[in-house]
Amino acid sequence: MNITVIGAGAWGTALAISLAAQHRVTLWARDAEQVALMRATRCNQRYLPDATLPDNLLLSSDFSAALVDARLIILSVPTAALRATLKRLAASGIDLPGVVWLCKGFEADTSLLPHQVAEQVLPEGIASGVLSGPSFALEVARGLPTALVLASSDEAFAQRTAQALHHARLRVYASNDVIGVEVGGAVKNVMAIAAGVCDGMKLGNNARAALMTRGLAEITRLGLKLGGRPETLGGLSGAGDLILTCTGDLSRNRRVGLLLAQKQSVDEILHKLGHVAEGVYAVREVHSLARRLGVDMPISEAVYQVLYEHVPAAEMVATLLNRTTSLEFSQ
Repeated sequence: MNITVIGAGAWGTALAISLAAQHRVTLWARDAEQVALMRATRCNQRYLPDATLPDNLLLSSDFSAALVDARLIILSVPTAALRATLKRLAASGIDLPGVVWLCKGFEADTSLLPHQVAEQVLPEGIASGVLSGPSFALEVARGLPTALVLASSDEAFAQRTAQALHHARLRVYASNDVIGVEVGGAVKNVMAIAAGVCDGMKLGNNARAALMTRGLAEITRLGLKLGGRPETLGGLSGAGDLILTCTGDLSRNRRVGLLLAQKQSVDEILHKLGHVAEGVYAVREVHSLARRLGVDMPISEAVYQVLYEHVPAAEMVATLLNRTTSLEFSQ
């Protein structure tokens, strides 16, 4: 299959490397100088310096040329850039094949999930979906075993595409619960920030386990309210991604929390990271949705207060620990 990956960040590069083992893959980046350097060094020094680009992976900075003959387009762009990228695709003049996005978050100000943005922009009848799950880019690039979920409202497209992308080191499952997959992927980043604060303050493994479990309860409450299914939120794209992002040293969102615990400012942290940490932006929309829909999300609220109301991280932890006890599960 001819596949074009739009966006040469860490995750787009890693997936392109993985898929190039069995498909003809073109990786597109908007920066022509970056593409020239990647061609010369067979490495993405900017975003994934520890991985080698295979010789058969094609590289391009020409948007139109990169789309020629593509049977699947994979969008590896931040949530903030999804709408503009979809508009560019829709205006490209080509007959669009299936489109899959990798971003995990909510659109700023609208609080829309990625599939809702796609519904507003893509021409009617274009098969589309989301690929998500517990996946650090570097491990995927190195060929370490990873399991993902491809969700689409078009079940045949989900199954067909999952089967095409699936290989021995990249297990891809199909789903028709787009909402559940996207909510899990978005809100786990918020929980990872909280987990980073917990670890940065050296509160211990017990505290982190409790935070992750209650975080999953928050993800599930919001996911069900928006129309997702509980089994999805307890699966790879919910619980699985939450576990990875809250515990792994490669997690950018957990790194944000670790640095917040050191009393660094958000601006300092984001400058130091050099990559997008989606949880920093997603928490604003999670906060807005939770208030509007009446969903109890105390951990998300606490992360929001630290990032946007400048509440000290230590005070956030104290507030969560001093909450009135209640039933673990309520009707």
